[in-house]
Amino acid sequence: MKFKLIVAMVADEKTDQVIETARELGATGATVITSARGEGLTPAKSFFGVTVEGQVDVALFIVEEHMSRTILEAISEASDFKGSQGSGVALQLDIEDVVGLESQLATIQDEIEEQI
Repeated sequence: MKFKLIVAMVADEKTDQVIETARELGATGATVITSARGEGLTPAKSFFGVTVEGQVDVALFIVEEHMSRTILEAISEASDFKGSQGSGVALQLDIEDVVGLESQLATIQDEIEEQI
């Protein structure tokens, strides 16, 4: 079985929605890194030295490769990446090897069989 890592950087108020969307499409878990700060095309504005910009969360999902593109596109739609500037970004990376998913493998295999 081959896996992909989906990394989604989203506004903290959209994190729960992103996780729920990914779970509905077969993600069996997530790791969330909170209170990150992103900077896009234009630098963040500051007011008396305090940056006026919301926090972002980084959500990490290890998913089977057959599900990865569908989950990635659904995250984009749920977070309105195309319609709202600065709403976030998501990407997927190949994983060469992974350990620690033994308790989730049966569920992942069932999900793959349903999609193929």
